[in-house]
Amino acid sequence: MALITENDAPMVGHVQKPTATQGVRPRISIVIPLYNEEDSIPHLVEALDAAIANCGEPTEVIIVDDGSRDRSFALLKELAERDPRFTIVRFRRNFGQTAAFAAGFAQARGEVVITMDADLQNDPMDIPLLMAKIDEGYDIVSGWRKNRQDRWLDRKLPSMLANRLISNVTDVRLHDYGCSLKAYRTEVLQHVRLYGELHRFIPALASQVGATVTEVPVNHRARKYGSSKYGISRTIRVMLDLINVWFLGAYSTRPIHVFGTLGLGSMALGILAGLYLTALKIFLGASIGNRPLLLLAVLLVVIGVQLVTMGLLAEMITRTYYESQNKPIYVVREIVNNHSDDAL
Repeated sequence: MALITENDAPMVGHVQKPTATQGVRPRISIVIPLYNEEDSIPHLVEALDAAIANCGEPTEVIIVDDGSRDRSFALLKELAERDPRFTIVRFRRNFGQTAAFAAGFAQARGEVVITMDADLQNDPMDIPLLMAKIDEGYDIVSGWRKNRQDRWLDRKLPSMLANRLISNVTDVRLHDYGCSLKAYRTEVLQHVRLYGELHRFIPALASQVGATVTEVPVNHRARKYGSSKYGISRTIRVMLDLINVWFLGAYSTRPIHVFGTLGLGSMALGILAGLYLTALKIFLGASIGNRPLLLLAVLLVVIGVQLVTMGLLAEMITRTYYESQNKPIYVVREIVNNHSDDAL
C-alpha cells in the first residue's frame, strides 16, 4: 500500500488515486482523520484489526494525518510499512477535519466508505451494523450516539439543539449529525464537494442529489487518551455552515428567488411607508421632513433595489458556473430502455 509522505503529498483536492497494482480492490474503505493522537494509535490499530476480521470483507484503512505535531506520523509510517492494508496521507499543516475527509475520500478505492474518529470514542465493531443498512439499499448510514459519553452542558446540549435545527432546515431527520461514524456509497460522494467545515452536513448535501439516508444507534465511549480538539466555540461555525447548506440546497440554481423575494419585500415596505407619509402631508398637512420613518422608507427602497440587483448578478454567476464547466443541474440514478441499434 502506498505511503504519501510530507515531501510528496499533494494538497487537498489533488490527492493521487491508488493504482490497481496495489492489490485487490477492497469493498470497504475506512477513512480516519487524525491530529495529535499518538497515545490512541496502538489501541486504534488493535480495534481496527478486530473489526476488519469480524466484518469479513476486503478492507483498506486510510488515515489522514492532519498536520500532527507529536509522534503520530512516525507511528503511522511504521504501521503502513508493515501492513499493506493501511494508507497514510500526511498534510503539510493542519487543514481541518473536512479537508482530511476530502483527502481520504479521494484516496478511497472501496465500494463503501466508512468514516470514524481516531480517538476511540467510535467503536469499529459497529461497522457491520452500518454495512447491514447499506446492503438493504441505503446510500448513507449515519451513526447515532444514543448513549453519548460526553459532558452534558458544553457537548450534549449544544449538539442536541443543533441536530434539531439542522434536521428542520435541511429536512433530513437525524438525531446525531456530529457523529463521525458513517457509511457512504462511493458513487454518492462523487457528487458532494466539501469546503470549510461541511463534513458534518454530508448526509444533507448528498440528500440534495437524491441519496437515501438512514441512521442506526451505535456504541460511544468516553475519551481515554488525549484531549478533544473541538469546543463550544464551533457552534457559530455550524450555524454559518447551515445557512450555506440551506442556500446551496434550495437556491443554488435560482438565487434570484431568494434575493429577489427579499428585495421586493423591502421595496414594498418602503413604498407603503412612503405612501403613508405622503398621505399625511397632503391630507393633514403634517410635517414629515424630520420623521425617522421617512429615512426608513428611503432606506428600505434602496436596500430592495440592491438585493434585486444582487440576485441578478448571482444568476449570471450561477449560469457561468454551470455552463463554463458543462455541469448538469441534475443527477441521474439510472436509465432503463429497450432500444436496439436497428430501431435508431
